Amino acid sequence: MDDLRIKYIDAIAAAADEAALEELRLQAVGKKGEVSLKMRELGKMTPEERQVAGPALNALKNEINSALAAKKVALADAALDARLATEWLDVTLPARNRRVGTIHPISQVTEEVTAIFADMGFAVAEGPQIETDWYNFDALNIPGHHPARAEMDTFYTHRAEGDERAPHVLRTHTSPVQIRSMEKTGAPIRIICPGRVYRADYDQTHTPMFHQVEGLALGRDISMANLKWVLEEFFSAFFGTEVKTRFRASHFPFTEPSAEVDIQCSWEGGTVKVGEGDDWLEVLGSGMVHPKVLEAGGIDPNEYQGFAFGIGIDRLAMLKYGIPDLRAFFDSDLRWLRHYGFASLDQPTLHGGLNR
Repeated sequence: MDDLRIKYIDAIAAAADEAALEELRLQAVGKKGEVSLKMRELGKMTPEERQVAGPALNALKNEINSALAAKKVALADAALDARLATEWLDVTLPARNRRVGTIHPISQVTEEVTAIFADMGFAVAEGPQIETDWYNFDALNIPGHHPARAEMDTFYTHRAEGDERAPHVLRTHTSPVQIRSMEKTGAPIRIICPGRVYRADYDQTHTPMFHQVEGLALGRDISMANLKWVLEEFFSAFFGTEVKTRFRASHFPFTEPSAEVDIQCSWEGGTVKVGEGDDWLEVLGSGMVHPKVLEAGGIDPNEYQGFAFGIGIDRLAMLKYGIPDLRAFFDSDLRWLRHYGFASLDQPTLHGGLNR
């Protein structure tokens, strides 16, 4: 047994890799290994001989197994050291620059508008972008001969031949959301409706798809004075300076009386500055909700009245951040997005500021 111990302990210590180590394990303690064969001979021994040889063989087997396990760990450590010597990384080196995306001006301004109106008690309401003819036109008191219902101004969906139903439309405003909200919650109500809208128009200040936010407030004693206060508070908060408004009589099918709203501004070097000067810039349409619109929403016009307004989110972004062309908003030009985009930490809050 001393010869076997010396033979295998020395061979295990000299093993160069795990394959050689496995070969030694099979030779020593495998099913047909030398130590295993010796243990089979115990049955041929006398009890006295077996009492001496058995513990000695078990001790030899355990010693060889321990040597095999220790050598296997040593070989693994040596392999890892060799690998680390060739595959290393200097963690003190500066990281590679990674481009970070930006918040689109439309998303930024939508959040700013929502934050301001939320502070005034307005909830946010949303609705489908593909609307029925009734919600988009009829419920809003828009007659069949109105120019907005012409195919040159509105995108209609296709109907199968023989289908006489009025086609669905890509909503031309977010006003249908007001009707749906009135049907759902009734009055009193105070909501804004931001979202995408679609009209067949394309130039420097118009695109076939753009973004709009409309507001609606209904109660028993709401007046045009409340409308004027809400709009002036909004513009002053949005532009970060006191902004005066001017109301001009107008006509919209869904409001009566109706008014177009201008904001105070000045023109210098082809750019507009809001809140100063003697000029005026038209920014939105508004008015008191027409009784027929209230009836379409399931509200008694003899009990409730209120105001509504609508303004383009894209136009607000152009005015506040000096963006000259509306079409660039949707070109996906990375240079433009990096220039006019916002960092993720620039998200607006009333307490943290809304200005860039």
